[in-house]
Amino acid sequence: MSGDVAEGGLRCLVTGATGYIGGRLVPELLAAGHRVRCMARSPGALRDHEWAGDVEVVRGDVTDPDSVAAAMRDVDVAYYLVHALGTGKGFEETDRRAARIFGERARAAGVRRIVYLGGLTPAGVPEEELSPHLRSRAEVGRVLLDSGVPTTVLRAAVIIGSGSASFEMLRYLTERLPVMVTPSWVRTRIQPIAVRDVLRTLVGAARMPEDVSRAFDIGGPEILTYREMMVRYAAVAGLPRRLIVPVPVLTPRLSSHWVGLVTPVPNSIARPLTESLRHEVVCHEHDIARHVPDPPGGPIGFEESVRLALQRVREARVATRWSSASVPGAPSDPLPTDPDWAGGSLYTDRRELTVDAPPEALWRVIEGIGGDNGWYSFPLAWAVRGWLDRLVGGVGLRRGRRDAARLRVGDSLDFWRVEEIERGRLLRLRAEMRLPGLAWLEMYVDTDGAGRVRYRQRALFHPHGLLGHAYWWSVSPFHAVVFGGMARNIARTAARTEPATARLGTPGG
Repeated sequence: MSGDVAEGGLRCLVTGATGYIGGRLVPELLAAGHRVRCMARSPGALRDHEWAGDVEVVRGDVTDPDSVAAAMRDVDVAYYLVHALGTGKGFEETDRRAARIFGERARAAGVRRIVYLGGLTPAGVPEEELSPHLRSRAEVGRVLLDSGVPTTVLRAAVIIGSGSASFEMLRYLTERLPVMVTPSWVRTRIQPIAVRDVLRTLVGAARMPEDVSRAFDIGGPEILTYREMMVRYAAVAGLPRRLIVPVPVLTPRLSSHWVGLVTPVPNSIARPLTESLRHEVVCHEHDIARHVPDPPGGPIGFEESVRLALQRVREARVATRWSSASVPGAPSDPLPTDPDWAGGSLYTDRRELTVDAPPEALWRVIEGIGGDNGWYSFPLAWAVRGWLDRLVGGVGLRRGRRDAARLRVGDSLDFWRVEEIERGRLLRLRAEMRLPGLAWLEMYVDTDGAGRVRYRQRALFHPHGLLGHAYWWSVSPFHAVVFGGMARNIARTAARTEPATARLGTPGG
């Protein structure tokens, strides 16, 4: 394999391919002529990506030495793009152990290079004063550098690109608040970088000389305060000038709740982002250009990166989002499919209706659910449920959709995640809101013996303990309104929109 580099490119292993950066890196590596193997805990989450048929997908987890060893076989370059990102009190130890396993297995497999994307750390600040998130990312970089495999550690601050958590935070804070009382960290100097430059550098790092093993700072051409970023974002977006009043009383914890209140980014992700902004994060060298030359004209500037990101958002061409990977703490258990499942209680709410529309029209309504289209049922009840989820640290109802019309397995959809799609027939969603149990929502397109189109809907709940049972019985009186209303409104919408759809599809119409 390794001797075949000139003819077929490098064999690259990408971890974190279901995430924001990993999902964008894969097609860039393919375009550069490399061969790609993706390691994922849930390989099915990658199957609907446009590039899925061009890569090898293997099941694995960075904390499982055997699966990492199998994934490393015949690999030239291994990309480490996973982070625990505040998954609990032990996340630093989890990150440390996973990085150690990755480095050891890469060395045993004869991997030529490890490439890791970490965080830019402030110069002169003792490590114990850094946020746990930044401290852990710095430690992961050191562990990989000490692995005995030539390693490239890329350290970036705020990444600006459509769908990134940093961009979504900046976007919603600026667009929703014409007058802002803000934390003092809005005065912190930051060196943002466009996601296109991050991807260009990640791809270029694959071919670094074997004697290069070190960390590199990467950033855009400008150093700005967060306040300046908000002001310039407003200008690019065509918004009136924002009034920003910094105050010293908002701690990182309070800041994360403030960000969670205004933006779709939940507290579990907002807190490490805001904690990372307490210290100045600017590049102190640009040595990466010796090995990955800057493009003509240099790296993309802040305003151009915002313009490109907004264009992607407005054209609904967001390839991956910050929510592409499961949110920390969200359930990931698959739906029990055994009819005689012995895993305990499984409560079910079933609805079924005849629909006066073709199957295609019904499926378009089903696949378009959520986001701006809503849930076809008692909007106040859904809004309240989203706010309650936010209050207990969940993702809430505002993550929206990656694409306004089309879903793929693994997409986040408000406080659900797409677990299964059989296009034209089935959409299964797994709940990621905070619940005393596991929940799914299924929507089917079917026909009966007389050839009539039927809409079938099933909500399922597997309770955890007595609290889970109490939860189900406390909300079940509202199911007729919430789930019954949803079924009726989906059927009506399909029937109502079909004539207009048919007219639009008529040749010459």
